[in-house]
Order: sequence, then structure tokens, then C-alpha cells
Amino acid sequence: MQTNQLLLIFCGALLLLGLLAFFAGRSKATRLRSAGTAMFAQPDQYAWFTVLSTAGPAVLVSTLGAFVLLLMGADIPTLYLLSASLVIAAIGLMVSLNQVKPDFHARQAIERVIRMVLAGAALISIFTTFGILFSIISEALRFFQMHSFWEFITGTTWNPGASFLASAGRGDGSGAEFGSIPLFAGTFMITAIAMLVAVPIGLLSAIYMSEFAPQRVRTVAKPVLEVLAGIPTVVYGFFAAITVAPIIVNIAGFFGLDASYNNAVAPGVVMGIMIIPFISSLSDDVINSVPDSMRQGSLALGMTKGETIRDVVIPAALPGIISAALLGMSRALGETMIVVMAAGMRPNLTANPLEDMTTVTVRIVAALTGDQEFESAETLSAFALGLVLFAVTLALNLVSVLMIRRFREKYRVNNL
Repeated sequence: MQTNQLLLIFCGALLLLGLLAFFAGRSKATRLRSAGTAMFAQPDQYAWFTVLSTAGPAVLVSTLGAFVLLLMGADIPTLYLLSASLVIAAIGLMVSLNQVKPDFHARQAIERVIRMVLAGAALISIFTTFGILFSIISEALRFFQMHSFWEFITGTTWNPGASFLASAGRGDGSGAEFGSIPLFAGTFMITAIAMLVAVPIGLLSAIYMSEFAPQRVRTVAKPVLEVLAGIPTVVYGFFAAITVAPIIVNIAGFFGLDASYNNAVAPGVVMGIMIIPFISSLSDDVINSVPDSMRQGSLALGMTKGETIRDVVIPAALPGIISAALLGMSRALGETMIVVMAAGMRPNLTANPLEDMTTVTVRIVAALTGDQEFESAETLSAFALGLVLFAVTLALNLVSVLMIRRFREKYRVNNL
């Protein structure tokens, strides 16, 4: 019998057991209650407890068995695994029916199960983060066994071409250079240009939306502004390469400057436009969270509305605004498609934003999608770059979380 058929039979049998548990548990609780016995919970709560005790262990056992079967390579027949799960479900049904007693707190038991499920959902994200970090570190260490970590961090030339010849058996790879400074310099330059565009526009639009815009305008304008966050990045890349880059070249030519059609300004500007909704929406929420009593007190002391915004509202909301900017920066650091289409793929250590350059994420994609072997130094260098980029974005996110916590604690004290 095929696996899909076994899964359908298992789901059907588990559903029948769950229905049986629900009606049997409610029937027993109803009989005890009708006999005049005081119960700690309602009959439906006892019924749901029996359902959770029946289906929960069965689903848990089948999930763990599938995990062992798929990820650890264990040889567990699917029929035996699903049969064991149904046997456990039947045992859970009998045990839960035995627990339907007047002194049993079924409602508290259900709440404990829900609490465990919510904690498990939170742990999944944590374990996923550690899993990603472990996979990156394990492969990055293999790269650092081939090339010096210090040269990787401080080197100014990225030329992995000789590593491809070494992986093909045509050289020893000694001429390969993996200096990451040009990549991170391009990443930070494009990100800085994006933030110079996104932060002023996003912050000013948030101030207008929260302090000046009528409710009718806010209802229409805010969703329209947030639509920018849903546009695919490849569309932004087309816009940067076809529209913005020629405009940058023409403006540079007007001032007598030489600019390449693949330059850092075009993807930086377009990336800043893409980040505006993040900064605007978060800053708007933070500004709206400032207690209105602070505004009223400032106006009562004779300050104008503009002075109130500048000297009272913005300083009070500054931690949240900085957090929004850091989250936007993390988004910009990980962008790839816009840079590929508008800035090029050449590692170029330069301070001129009108020249072509590339970023860390672009080189990671190029290293993992080429024809070289996985064991080659160029392929493994993608994990080393990813590890450093992961550390940078993690640091930014931690700073953002700390500043958000500081903002909340500040106004929790003020509101007491």
C-alpha cells in the first residue's frame, strides 16, 4: 500500500478516534453532573481534554518518527509507525476517559497544553536560527582551513578565479585571493545611499501621517504607501536598471562627471524607495504611541505645533525611530536582485558611488550557482561571507530589540 493511502487511512482513523473521544468524554461528564456531583469544569471542556489526550500523543509520535525517518535515515516502515501512533491514540483515549472525574481540572489541563504548544512554536524559530548558524559555521570553517581568516577579513582583492582551476585539477589555487573588503565596502555604500533616501522620506511621511494628515487622507495614503513593500524586488531591479541608472548618468554628465550605467547610486536610491514603507509604518506607530499629554503640555506652555513635534514628539519617539531605521538597514543589507541588475557583479574597492560595484549577497549567489565543485574554495567562500553578514545583521537586530525595549520601559514608567 502506498504512503499516501496509509496517511489518508491514518488521518481518517485518528479523526474517528477524536470524535469518539469528544462524545464519550462529554457524555461521561454530563452523567456525573446530572447526578448532582460538583465538577471543576464544563462537560465540553472534559470533551476537548479527551480529544487532546487522544490525538496529541499520536500526532507527536508520528511527527517524531517522520523526523527520525527522513533526517536521520532510520529504516522505520511507515505502516508500523502509523499503527503505533494509532495504538497510542487509543491508549490516550482510555486514560483520558478515566481522568473525567469531579476533582479533575480539565480547563487547567487544556490551558497547560495550549501553553506548551505556544512555547513549542516559539522554540521552532529559535532552533531554526541555531540550525542556520550551525550550517553556516560548519562550512565556513572548511573555507578557513583553506584560506586565512585574517586575509579574508582584511584583504582588498577578491579574485577567486584560480580556485576554479584548482577544483578542476589544473592548478593548486595559490593565486586565488579572497579579500572581502571590496564586497563589504560595496554593501555598506549601497546600504548607506538607501538609508539616506529612506530615512528622511519615511520619517517625514510618518510625521505627516500621524500629526497633520486628516483621517480621510490617512486612510487612503497609508495603505498606498505600504503597497511599495509588496512589489517584487525584481521589478525594482528593472526600474533601477532601465529608468534610474540612465537618469543618474545624465545628471552626472551634466555636472561633468563620468558615471557608469552600472553604478551604486541607482540601486541605492531604488532600494531606499523599497525601504520607505518599513520606516514610515514603524515610525508612524511609534509617534502615535507618544502620550498625547506631552503634546498638550507643550502646547499649553506656548510652543507651536512644529516646535512640539521637533522638541517633544521626535525626541520621545527617537528610540523607536532608530529601531525602525535599523530594521530597514537589515533589509537593505540582504538585498540581492536590485544590486545584480543595476550595480553589476564586479568587486570594486572604490569610494566613487558612480562606478560599478557589488555586494556580499550577490557574490554568495554567484558562488553557489556557478559550475565549480562544492568542495572548491570559491563555493565555500559563500558560507564565510554569509557568516559575517549574519553577524552584522544579527547585531543590528539585537540593537533594534534593545532600543525598542528601552522605549517601552521609558513610557511604562511615564504612564505610572
